[in-house]
Amino acid sequence: MASQELPRPGGFPAIRYQRNLPKRGPSGLVLMAGLTTVCGLGMYRAIDGVKERKEIEREKTWARIHLVPLLQAETDRDHYRREQAMQAEEEAIMRNVPDWEVNAKGGASAVYHTDRYIPRTIIPAVEVSSK
Repeated sequence: MASQELPRPGGFPAIRYQRNLPKRGPSGLVLMAGLTTVCGLGMYRAIDGVKERKEIEREKTWARIHLVPLLQAETDRDHYRREQAMQAEEEAIMRNVPDWEVNAKGGASAVYHTDRYIPRTIIPAVEVSSK
């Protein structure tokens, strides 16, 4: 028959078997504080972006307001130049017609009978020769 081994004199030392699991992460309070901070910063940046866009839109509006007189002056000069060219052309075409007057109010047959300025609604097109 086989003999079984026995413990040494004084016995074996005690085995440590206690559970040793690490913590699973930050607590709920820390997570809520982090979430609140991130959301607060995001809202701050979003509101700041809205303010920036409004400021840019305001600048664009004022730039357009200040550009209108310049653009209107340029349009007026172009209109005056075209009007003078049309009157010169009318004078050249109608020079043989007696009692024909070329003036700014529409020539001998004025369309509108008023002293107010009324811009032309139809601008004759210039023929472009294609070669």
